[in-house]
Amino acid sequence: MSDQSDQALDPEDRKLITLARSARARNGVPEGAAVRDETGRTYVAGSVELASLKLSALRTAVATAVASGAKSLEAGAVVTEAELIPAEDLSAVHDLAGQATTVLLAGPDGDVRATVASG
Repeated sequence: MSDQSDQALDPEDRKLITLARSARARNGVPEGAAVRDETGRTYVAGSVELASLKLSALRTAVATAVASGAKSLEAGAVVTEAELIPAEDLSAVHDLAGQATTVLLAGPDGDVRATVASG
């Protein structure tokens, strides 16, 4: 895990954080996430908490990408108050994207706290 300067953030990665923040705020959920596939399409989701189904925002975004036909992922972002991205969430990204894909961890204010490799 490494810190990521906000000034050094690629505009496409900044877009992922903006989309993740929007999903979190719009749906009133603890987490928002966005992923970008190999074609540049983005998939956005919030965390899901039902009596019979609980999914993090990142796993929901990955599932949405897969269900929409994505073959791989270029990047991802999670907006949350949590300090870490759970290993299970990174595994979902890794399953579709491989080790080289990074996931940005940002706070609710959108400030990037860390960049984490999916592998």
